[in-house]
Amino acid sequence: MENKVVEIFIPGPAGRLEAKYFKSKKNTSPIALILHPHPQYGGTMNNKVVVDTFKVFKENQFSVCRVNFRGVGKSDGSFDNGQGELADAAAALDWLERENFDNSQCWIAGFSFGSLIAMQLLMRRPEINRFIAISPQPNVYDFSFLSPCPTSGIMVSGKKDELVSSESINELNKRLSLQKGIKVDFENIAEANHFFTKHNSEIASCLNKYIKKEIAVF
Repeated sequence: MENKVVEIFIPGPAGRLEAKYFKSKKNTSPIALILHPHPQYGGTMNNKVVVDTFKVFKENQFSVCRVNFRGVGKSDGSFDNGQGELADAAAALDWLERENFDNSQCWIAGFSFGSLIAMQLLMRRPEINRFIAISPQPNVYDFSFLSPCPTSGIMVSGKKDELVSSESINELNKRLSLQKGIKVDFENIAEANHFFTKHNSEIASCLNKYIKKEIAVF
């Protein structure tokens, strides 16, 4: 398993979950779990943004895992409106923590629908130190459960996101910036749409910068 990306299967609540995993050489390396967009709109762990996010974590010496929710790819089960997907994410995090019990930090990342599940998991798992939410949809999903948001993180969206109004992102920013003791960065990629089509390098460098800055904090 040393130093290459491997396909694995994680025991999940609806059967096995297909995942890709990279284990860092360093025992105390930080860990990260990445969650993909909506399964009913073609979201999988092989989505370009998810794969690019995985690479950025890998390059920063994380042990990192991206997972297919139930019913996606070779994962057992079928779509469960977010409830089951949250249980899948929790099972994947359990597995990742068991594999890396002496990890120095625990990060969660998600793209679109995956960012909603990531934030819900964040509320339930106090060991998560940082989060990355890419193209969150506060106009579609209610993010008011983030009160208070337990840890600092970054939310990245495209300025030309055709699915999310800038008002709803600004509203979320305003609400989170009032919270004491945490800092949520909001980054806008100027010309990008919801899926960062043709803007993958910008999002990768934005995440890389944030990860490097926050690793130094610990």
